[in-house]
Amino acid sequence: MIKLKYWFLGVVFGMISCQTPSEKENQITESKETKSQERVSIAEIEEGIKQFIAEKTAENEGVFPVKDENHDLRMKLVRVHTEYLSNLGPQSHFACVDLVDESGDVYDVDFFMEGTPGAMDVTRTSVHKLNGKPFYSWKQNKEDKTWYRVALEESNNTLLGVIEGEDSFEFYYTASVPPLDGPAKMWVPLAETDDFQEVKIESITVPGKQQNLKDQVFDNKLLFMELGPEDSGKELEIVYSVKRKEKGPYEASAPDPDVYLASNILMPKGGRFEEIAKEALGEKINDSHLVQARALYDYIIDNMRYMKFGDFGKGDSNYACDSKTGNCTEFHSFFISLARSVGIPAKFSIGASIPSDRNEGGIDGYHCWAEFYADGKWWPVDISEANKYTALATYYFGRHPANRIELSRGRDLQVSPGPASGPINFIAYPYLEIDGEEVKVNSRFSFMRKANS
Repeated sequence: MIKLKYWFLGVVFGMISCQTPSEKENQITESKETKSQERVSIAEIEEGIKQFIAEKTAENEGVFPVKDENHDLRMKLVRVHTEYLSNLGPQSHFACVDLVDESGDVYDVDFFMEGTPGAMDVTRTSVHKLNGKPFYSWKQNKEDKTWYRVALEESNNTLLGVIEGEDSFEFYYTASVPPLDGPAKMWVPLAETDDFQEVKIESITVPGKQQNLKDQVFDNKLLFMELGPEDSGKELEIVYSVKRKEKGPYEASAPDPDVYLASNILMPKGGRFEEIAKEALGEKINDSHLVQARALYDYIIDNMRYMKFGDFGKGDSNYACDSKTGNCTEFHSFFISLARSVGIPAKFSIGASIPSDRNEGGIDGYHCWAEFYADGKWWPVDISEANKYTALATYYFGRHPANRIELSRGRDLQVSPGPASGPINFIAYPYLEIDGEEVKVNSRFSFMRKANS
């Protein structure tokens, strides 16, 4: 075990994805004379960092302290970036670690170490990121190969689809009833106000005979319509006024295991999902649920591709497991199946992501996401977006941006009256049933951002 003897925290808020610069007073020279017998293995560096954090956590009532003139943070380990552990030269090493504070903010901290196996000193630490946002970068001098730090202007994630803080917009939910020869039934989700979104229905135009329904498990509100041939071609339109806050980890009582640790029809747990989860976790099977969830999050990112072909879009964990492809429904269903299989409560939500780079127009369909429960909080994750924008992988572990609307929650939704075919898998678009069979409805989402957003 590497003995980390020295603790010095020079916190400098900065941002970059973890790299492996060798820093010594911001000027680090690469050595070409590293002796193989002096090199510390990557496994030793990882174990040493984890042991160091564990010792400091034990000394400080279960938290890892990070202090400077502006901050007094109480942190917990999320993960050690094994892909960025590095030997920088003789007796010089680097590690990158994600730590989370009590508010749920994730800090990316770089550890610089000196010494030989059994006698490693942490000589400097530096915070590169806050919630995935870098404040500085590294550049290398081409002539002498030394590294130096370069300040960045304020980072902005808008071009990557993220609006932080708050967003306000009108959201237009429209659908056309197809030609009908006889009776039909249709169910539509109704967005509702919660702790992170304030929703008001500005106008609603609905064909047929209507009534409001409530599902008792997830508390979703649905609009139910009985339709006939006279409703063929009619438009359904709901105009929402939405004010939404960026969503981070939030405190909640322990969730019902019969709901959030259960199997769903297309989102089962146990069996091969338990085997895959345990293999992905490895030695982390004995770590906290927070550390385990990050390991499963990374497993999904590393092993799946965002591709819309085949039988995608149903949120089928078995399809995701077999094909390692899909859209957001497959990414998050697979994650939830893995998480629940090792005892981590997790849940599914669906709605729409509002474009960040323009203020009006169409929206490319629904979007879904997930949350898991650890350390007395629900933690938002968006793994398909993290897969598409790797620079935001840290941000999307614990954050959902403000530019989205949630339409419904949960899987296998049961309402009365309900479809003849059984529970609704999930609902964002209208669910139309004719003669006991689901029929696709032409649906369109669009938006208009409010002037002061």
